Amino acid sequence: MTERTKSKSKRSALKNDLITVKLRVVLKRPPGKVDFGLQEGHGTAYQVVQKKRSTGDDLEFAFTVTVKASRDGSPDFAGPFVQGPAGDRFVSVDIGTYAGQTNTEWSRRLKIPLNGITWHMIDSGKVLKAKIPGTGKDGGPSCAYEWRRRVGPSWQWQ
Repeated sequence: MTERTKSKSKRSALKNDLITVKLRVVLKRPPGKVDFGLQEGHGTAYQVVQKKRSTGDDLEFAFTVTVKASRDGSPDFAGPFVQGPAGDRFVSVDIGTYAGQTNTEWSRRLKIPLNGITWHMIDSGKVLKAKIPGTGKDGGPSCAYEWRRRVGPSWQWQ
């Protein structure tokens, strides 16, 4: 039995076990004088936590998620910061008015996908980091998945 097979068998046996994973999102040089915050909760029942006003320097958000094996054995994420349907989970950074700022023209959300996180990365026990461009093509804050088109397929959790 190979290590990969052993790992998959182990995951199948642990399907209902939850593992806590530490994540860190770094927004690289977002535009200044704009509020950014991590979305905790879903739908209209959410709050913005770790709210920060950008000065043009990098912003960091640290949090944890839980993960268990999905039906097909891939990681399935959950927790108060996790959004989206199974197989397409993400975390959101709320920007401008969505982060509670009143004196801004910006109303955006930045989606950061979790589907690039592998069991190997989870099993490492390390803090996993995503470095995201903080500024969009229009000079405003990056939003939705737009930043992924600019960064391309080389982007991934580290």
